[in-house]
Amino acid sequence: MSSPIAGVLQLIALIAALALAYRPLGDYMAKVYSSEKHYKPEKWIYKVIGANPAAEMRWPAYLRGVLAFSAVSVLFLYLLQRVQGSLPGSLGFSSIDPDQAFNTAASFVANTNWQSYYGEQAMGHVVQTGGLAVQNFVSAAVGMAVAVALVRGFARSRTGELGNFWADLVRGVVRILIPISVIGAIVLVACGAIQNFSGIHQVGQFMGGTQEWNGGAVASQEAIKELGTNGGGYFNANSAHPFENPNPLSNLFEIFLILLIPFALTRTFGRMVGSLKQGYAILGTMAVIWVGFIALMMWTEFAHRGPAFEIAGGAMEGKETRFGIAGSSLFAVSTTLTSTGAVNSFHSSYTGFGGGITMLGMQLGEIAPGGVGSGLYGMLIMAIIAVFIAGLMVGRTPEYLGKKIGTRQIKFAACYILVTPALVLGFTAVAMALPTPGNSMTNTGAHGFSEILYAYTSGANNNGSAFAGLNADTQWFNTTIGIAMLLGRFLPMVFVLALAGSLAEQKPVPETAGTLRTDKPLYVGLLVGTILIITGLTYFPALALGPLAEGLAS
Repeated sequence: MSSPIAGVLQLIALIAALALAYRPLGDYMAKVYSSEKHYKPEKWIYKVIGANPAAEMRWPAYLRGVLAFSAVSVLFLYLLQRVQGSLPGSLGFSSIDPDQAFNTAASFVANTNWQSYYGEQAMGHVVQTGGLAVQNFVSAAVGMAVAVALVRGFARSRTGELGNFWADLVRGVVRILIPISVIGAIVLVACGAIQNFSGIHQVGQFMGGTQEWNGGAVASQEAIKELGTNGGGYFNANSAHPFENPNPLSNLFEIFLILLIPFALTRTFGRMVGSLKQGYAILGTMAVIWVGFIALMMWTEFAHRGPAFEIAGGAMEGKETRFGIAGSSLFAVSTTLTSTGAVNSFHSSYTGFGGGITMLGMQLGEIAPGGVGSGLYGMLIMAIIAVFIAGLMVGRTPEYLGKKIGTRQIKFAACYILVTPALVLGFTAVAMALPTPGNSMTNTGAHGFSEILYAYTSGANNNGSAFAGLNADTQWFNTTIGIAMLLGRFLPMVFVLALAGSLAEQKPVPETAGTLRTDKPLYVGLLVGTILIITGLTYFPALALGPLAEGLAS
């Protein structure tokens, strides 16, 4: 069986598994976020944090909850790393330096999981499980809560109330993320991933020296790493490491976990707004982009150019032989079109166009299907932009889901889509202009530029994957990428929640013969085109200097 055929079969199996889970999970999440019942463990948590889960919040109060919780999380994780050397279970590792501790704290709280350190050589069991793994759960739940708040903005009328952030946060962790993660960890252990709290072991001689490996609660962290679209690996090699991702079956299962909640949330959206067709339209848009990117990636990586590619069957550099080009391409596209950032191959080693595809996936805003929560609210922002463009074409005030899209709503949407490009292109330009950041590049020319462009694209878009080759463990990159991660995560949330509040205050507009049907294939095509055009106009010059120039030169 040829590798391209194997890739197609893997894609079919993945789509079938996602289709089976789509309806039950989507309906279940809609019930979770619509329920007025609170379980005992949840009541205990509310009591400890002093929250009243029944109190409705307007968007400023909801935003204050998001920012306050995230600020405390950054401080806690920063301090935990700074005192690691004094903690039990540190495996003898010293405390983390201030700039790297800030970068890591910002990274995991922002659901980015960018890592400028070697996990197996820097973090002990306490920081890994009590710090990083905890943030994998709660940062994902924060994104889901903000998405649900926006959905309520569409579903409600004549009120500014969007629900309760603390209730949404706790329910997302207790009722959704923990149960699925437990099942996922068991499956990964069955596939061969490790799960223990052992220390460092010498495993034999390697290149004239002793090779050492430490154990850890890898399977449990791997499950929420993928399910919560986090991406931070227990080991530096991330999901290319056999302890995290042992075989092709575990590889396909991890991709399934990455895509599970983002795709299913479209069903939750449709159920909560009272129109499943609207959810299917958003799902269709996500699926078209995702499948299209996979097809492009496999085409570029399977293309036989030169004797080395012909012998290997494609561009195998930087890819694990146990996954091959197909499994690596599926993973790379899925992890960059979501805010996951986990990698089972080195994106820097992809062909010029292949590396550009991973970069473009993040630059779209990671909305196909995107991160848990962030993918849905990002796609709904683009849906509003598409409706506005359609309204301009016919000279009619745009409407979406029975809500008028006026000046105020468009300003919020425009600010949302401008924040991330400003961060990515601004920081990239400054880094290229200064002499010191350029010293971190392994390569020169177009590929070297791509290393820095990819780093800030990954950080500002809350992805966390790296292009490899770039030494990001410097004060400049730790600080600036940390700032980009925080601003890229929380500034867009300000505009999303402000938009949600403005929509919830409106009264529904009755549908007429002139209303644009946003649940039809024509609108799906308009939405796909809007996404690609906006991204193309924004990032094309930068892409032309990096991956496009490299691809055309090869």
